Amino acid sequence: MHDDGRYDDPRVTGSAGDPVSRETDYPSWSPAGPSRGPSTRPPDCDPVVGRDSGPALPTARPAADGSTRTGNSTGRVIPIRRNTSASARFEPSVPQQPTPDAVPDVAPEPVPVTDTPATPAGAYGPTVTEAAYVSRETPTREEDDPPLAMEAMRAVQILNPSGEVTMPRPERTRVMCVANQKGGVGKTTTTVNLAVALALHGNRVLVVDLDPQGNASTGLNVPHHTGVPDVYDCLINSVPLEEVAQGVEGIPNLWCVPATIDLAGAEIELVSVVARESRLARAIAAYPGHFDYVFIDCPPSLGLLTVNALVAAQEVLIPIQCEYYALEGLNQLINNINLVRQHLNPRLEVSTILLTMYDRRTRLADAVEQDVRNHFGDKVLQAVIPRNVRVSEAPSYGQSVMTYDPGSRGATSYFEAAQEIAERGVKEPVSRNA
Repeated sequence: MHDDGRYDDPRVTGSAGDPVSRETDYPSWSPAGPSRGPSTRPPDCDPVVGRDSGPALPTARPAADGSTRTGNSTGRVIPIRRNTSASARFEPSVPQQPTPDAVPDVAPEPVPVTDTPATPAGAYGPTVTEAAYVSRETPTREEDDPPLAMEAMRAVQILNPSGEVTMPRPERTRVMCVANQKGGVGKTTTTVNLAVALALHGNRVLVVDLDPQGNASTGLNVPHHTGVPDVYDCLINSVPLEEVAQGVEGIPNLWCVPATIDLAGAEIELVSVVARESRLARAIAAYPGHFDYVFIDCPPSLGLLTVNALVAAQEVLIPIQCEYYALEGLNQLINNINLVRQHLNPRLEVSTILLTMYDRRTRLADAVEQDVRNHFGDKVLQAVIPRNVRVSEAPSYGQSVMTYDPGSRGATSYFEAAQEIAERGVKEPVSRNA
């Protein structure tokens, strides 16, 4: 600070030789409250007389250069005069030289706040007016019902507790062999769930477990430990089938011929047996009762057990997993079926293809489905079995997915597949006779 009261600080003086006013802009203050326009009043200034509310009113005294300045006892320059014209209220304040005729200033009028122009319609989305006419509700569909309600409806439809809903019954017994030499494609799961679905809707069904692992027996909760009469006794010892078949608990019209570990040696023992390929066919034909469907669950091989199943059956149901490996061995299975048709069973035909373990999240599943449908045409069922954890959990409780969780996607898909098979069975005799 100089002797004449001037400051070298650029915040106080515009230059070293020109003393300027110390008033600064406070854009957030006005007598009427915060505003967006500029204001020229410090927050501790008296809004009426334009001076500090604490110290005494400044007095004029001569400066060293002969001019008259306004100051207090400390020699600080205190502004008391402001431009109150209209232009000063709308423009930032410009530093001015203090004048000797400074008089108390009146409070400036509050700076008017102008509204921000509205955003043009469509610039960043619909305006409030436009949004009022946009409905956020999607069209009501049957699939949009509450999940619990949909699950309950599916469960009632599948379990059919009243017994009023029935699937079409064929005019003759349909003996279907569920075969695929590749393991893990869903042969046993398909056999068990299709049999249960048909039995729950008025059909008499027999399941023949021809796999030494006995998984079909496990899925139907039928005892198959060592010492239990099983299909091995029918093939090797010529025991009648009705003495081996067991009723499935909780599901009327469903019977199962279990398989034990003894069946693992049946292929070796059948080598020396006369008419070894037709042993199972004769056992089924000799059964005194009438069945609408006989499902034969084959092992994952093309040995004598599978050949017995192909000779005994009239139709072949091939479950195909929606992966590349499942397609790789399909040609060999078709070749074996053709050999059995030519030499052992001229009635045999591939009637049904079922896609299983379909994962809609992958392109591979869609590509496999398109390839299979293009090659087999109408033989492929429209129903597709998706990957569903309920289908895998059900055997651990000795149940099929139809009774374990009838409202699940897996149960619904197998129900649709069974219904489609039943409807085809009614139309087939007419088309063949024609």
